[in-house]
Amino acid sequence: MTVSVDMGRDSNGAAVPIDLEELLATRLLVQGNSGSGKSHLLRRLLERSAGQVQQVVIDPEGDFVTLSAAYGHVAIEAADYSIPEIERLGGRIREHRASVVLSLEGLEAEGQMRCAAAFLNALFDAPREHWYPALVVVDEAQLFAPAGGGEVAEEVRRASLSAMTNLMCRGRKRGLAGVIATQRLAKLAKNVAAEASNFLMGRTFLDIDMARAADLLGMERRQAEAIRDLPRGAFMALGPAVSRRPVTVRIGAVETSARSGSPKLTPLPEAKPMDLSDLLAEPEAPSLPFAFEPRPRRVPTDELAAEIERPSADIITPFAPAPALPEKDEEEVEAIYAEALRAIVADADAALRPPSVLFQDFQVRCRMAGLPKPALDMPAFTRRLSCARAGIFDIHAPEWADALALAGTLPDDMMGAFLLVARAAREGRPCPSDTELATTYGTSSLGRVRRLIGYIESRDLFVTRVDLSGKRSITIPRLGWTTEPAEAA
Repeated sequence: MTVSVDMGRDSNGAAVPIDLEELLATRLLVQGNSGSGKSHLLRRLLERSAGQVQQVVIDPEGDFVTLSAAYGHVAIEAADYSIPEIERLGGRIREHRASVVLSLEGLEAEGQMRCAAAFLNALFDAPREHWYPALVVVDEAQLFAPAGGGEVAEEVRRASLSAMTNLMCRGRKRGLAGVIATQRLAKLAKNVAAEASNFLMGRTFLDIDMARAADLLGMERRQAEAIRDLPRGAFMALGPAVSRRPVTVRIGAVETSARSGSPKLTPLPEAKPMDLSDLLAEPEAPSLPFAFEPRPRRVPTDELAAEIERPSADIITPFAPAPALPEKDEEEVEAIYAEALRAIVADADAALRPPSVLFQDFQVRCRMAGLPKPALDMPAFTRRLSCARAGIFDIHAPEWADALALAGTLPDDMMGAFLLVARAAREGRPCPSDTELATTYGTSSLGRVRRLIGYIESRDLFVTRVDLSGKRSITIPRLGWTTEPAEAA
């Protein structure tokens, strides 16, 4: 079925359509400076294709939630949900083919990236029977696939970039057609931008952005100046879903509008003109029975701390204070830690979640078990989690002291893989497969596992041997332990 979406008119007044079926197979990249009309273009595309294909909008500013009333999109305010809930929603969306707008308004940059990554991964990881065609529109894509590092944590940046790369590089076979919009191509990761075959380039002024836009449009560098002269709402279009040659299109009108529009000039309030001398001679206004300070007085730190610590005699507590939780000895605390870690490791969805998310889950489980505040900090939890993924929950057992000491010389995220091999070697079991090591390492890439083993070998902690039948065994020379041979796959 061929469905054409009328995007507007070219310089001769002819309609410029987008072939929706071709767009699903070839993806779209939109670029333009702030105020060039990118959001207007996306809104036109969404409105004209509504009802023809499922639509999923990643909306960092909450501008597209107005599609809900007119076209039935489900508006999801991401700030109201946890990451596991966002992931479940992503799976349900693919199953029921619902058109949604994920509004990230109210979240900080790191929260937006974390939420978008979880949501896109849930769409990507849906079962094969739910691989229905869907337009996945990502506004301000440079926020989620930045070309370089920023102020967010590296772990969050990598997760968000990986999700965007999956959408643009591997999403087509799963029915996901990425439509990404960015203010500057120079800020967008190249491996994400390079997967689009259709382009709509709006007004931009920096030479580097004009040069990249001209390259994508197949124009000579001297023709790039035309991109700077584009009026607001006009874009140069090229691609199999739009036109085989660059064509300038002025985007047509839309039926809905964003919650926040461009600032407009409004008349200043009218006031009776007053001569300066009259103003200076004007009598003072009568004092009010109470005075307002134009700015609150800054309370010194010591005074503020004393005020917080001092109980108020005017406050009557209507309820008796909650009884304090009984103190727990070291063995009870360790038992709570072990039980919480067993529950986390047993959860299949926890394998690829970052330690920072699992740490929150760990704290909740400890509080539910009667431990008000776990003594573990984030680094200590990461090390305990690595041990737990290897099946070692009692880190104080004397038989594991030497293995844990060696594992401590490795980065925290590698401890689990080392200990998984050490456990198999000590118990005389077959060597763990690359898939098992990948799960413990928190990745789905077998290539990373092979590089991990090579790194540990370079530290003289592993000696790997492959026999003539292709089976691998690993020896830990400093412990004298060796695994049984097993297939690496």
